[in-house]
Amino acid sequence: MKLRCHYKNHHNGDVRQQIRHFATKYTAKITSTTSDGRTFAVEVKPPTLPTDAKGYPIPRRDLICKITQIIRSPKSSDPFSDLSDYCETLTLTLTPSEASLVLKSLNCPRLSLQFFRFCPSHFPNFRHDSFTYNRLLVILSKAASLGYPEWADPIRGIVDEMERDGVRGSISTVNILLGALGADGVEWCLRLVNLWRLRLNSYTYKCVLQSYLRSYNADKAYAVYMDMRRKGYKLDIFAYNMLLDALAKDDKVDQAYKLFEDMKRKHCEPDEYTYTIMVRMAGKMGKPDESLAYFHELLTKGFTPNLIAYNTMIQALCMNRMVEKAIFLFYKMVENNCRPNEFTYSVILNVLAAEGQLSKLDEVVEASKKYMTKSIYAYLVRTLGKLGHASEAHHLFCNMWAFHDKGDRDAFMSMLESLCGASKTAEALDLLDKIHEKGISTDTMMYNTVLSTLGRLKQISHLQDLYEKMKRHGPLPDIFTYNIMISSFGRAGRVGEAVKIFEELEESNFKPDVISYNSLINCLGKNGDVDEAHMRFKEMQEKGLTPDVVTFSTLIECFGKSDKVEMACRLFEEMVAEGCCPNIVTYNILLDCLQRSARTAEAVDMYAKLKMQGLTPDSVTYAVLDRLQSGSHRAVRIRKQNPITGWVVSPLR
Repeated sequence: MKLRCHYKNHHNGDVRQQIRHFATKYTAKITSTTSDGRTFAVEVKPPTLPTDAKGYPIPRRDLICKITQIIRSPKSSDPFSDLSDYCETLTLTLTPSEASLVLKSLNCPRLSLQFFRFCPSHFPNFRHDSFTYNRLLVILSKAASLGYPEWADPIRGIVDEMERDGVRGSISTVNILLGALGADGVEWCLRLVNLWRLRLNSYTYKCVLQSYLRSYNADKAYAVYMDMRRKGYKLDIFAYNMLLDALAKDDKVDQAYKLFEDMKRKHCEPDEYTYTIMVRMAGKMGKPDESLAYFHELLTKGFTPNLIAYNTMIQALCMNRMVEKAIFLFYKMVENNCRPNEFTYSVILNVLAAEGQLSKLDEVVEASKKYMTKSIYAYLVRTLGKLGHASEAHHLFCNMWAFHDKGDRDAFMSMLESLCGASKTAEALDLLDKIHEKGISTDTMMYNTVLSTLGRLKQISHLQDLYEKMKRHGPLPDIFTYNIMISSFGRAGRVGEAVKIFEELEESNFKPDVISYNSLINCLGKNGDVDEAHMRFKEMQEKGLTPDVVTFSTLIECFGKSDKVEMACRLFEEMVAEGCCPNIVTYNILLDCLQRSARTAEAVDMYAKLKMQGLTPDSVTYAVLDRLQSGSHRAVRIRKQNPITGWVVSPLR
């Protein structure tokens, strides 16, 4: 590098000072000076960075820290402008390895991408290499994998830049991209492998294989494995188990067997997870003996079965109705201090119920008593209730009651619902009365559960007693309680009591809702007071409540049964005009009304409207159509519960 200065006097001190300033500024070494009488030339040697043993420049840690500090400065409104100013003070350009370390320090997708774009335009002769590209791709790929899919497109854009700038990626670049893009990017990544003339290594193969497995494409994953096998690459135990599990779940049985044998031949010893996969696959195929053989092999290899292994083996036995062996294995599980979980009990419970051997559940519970927590008891009680075994659920609940000082609210609710579902109201009332003994306070939901059952069974005396108890001792009734009471009295034909409860609701902190009015209208109409029911209908509209399909259907049915066909039809038209769509129950009610009144043409038109609305006729619809076809006007006894109102829909007068 030469510096030329024009001067008048060779011994001019200002010129010499200028030369020394130049050398100091650029940390240059003066190698020679020449003059021609008018100019003074200085030959200087450019500064160089220290290098390591292999000749690579050693990154300047202070520079990396300073750049990172400027970019991350919370006080700066424009950190990259500040960085630009700082760059002008530098005597050397930034190296790609230093840029890579800055990116690593930033570790922020947005800032890293900005700095990546900043480097070529602000550092002289700077050019990104594959290492800086890889560093940025790693940062962006982490962001994409953490649930920020918006970084997937910039990743592809960065690779496009590599191609435009003539930067050839490495196999590490491909591995990063596979991890970031998954199965969606496999074909694209393989194209890059060909473009960059790379060879897939063992790790790349594993990335491709796992990408296919994560997208549930077992066929392509197995094809990748076979390609690896031909090229002499091996999988580790984790990758083997992933592939084996995918093949087993996808019912690729022959391929799974072949892979299992390959593991043994390739000296990759199967572990307990491998055997668990084989146990599950054999059990699913209906080969319990084969499952047992794999489980026995697991034991002989010195592995200690974990919870998953025991559960899988027990499930395989239960799937094949081998109850005795399943229970025996359960005992061994407990004996070996492996704690059963809800899944263990559910599998055994289901097979005992299916085989009619629920009496053995007591033995199972007794054998695992040290592991029987309140949550397990609650789960068993809830499951037995759902399966319709209320007596067994109650027996188990009583065991829990005696075993634990404190109760479990979930178990209590499950038991209460189970007893109510089985119409065991005496037991439900007794349980509701004693629950405080276990430290559980009753709430309105519990009372509503029992009240609803009492109302359904028309046990009005118990219903009234429980309702009065709520009002005296709490918990206080809510809107659901009042609605249950109105509906229950209506079902029992106790119109006066229903109206009284409705009035209590109006005076309470709650206000009647659509369901309250629906229940009262249903009660009044079904018990012969259609005019009062219609007045209540108008009242709810005046109060700003919008009648729903249940309200209209109920009132139309009441008018129809009172031979007020014109009112029923007018109400149907009002319903449609107000934008309330009739359902199949509404059409059935009106069809039956028109058919019994010998208004055949109108009934046929109504059926056409039903079809135009896209509704599917049910058995009640077809019964009415049969009577229309036969020309019969007599009432045929069709008793079917209305899924909307809960009442029995019948065309009987």
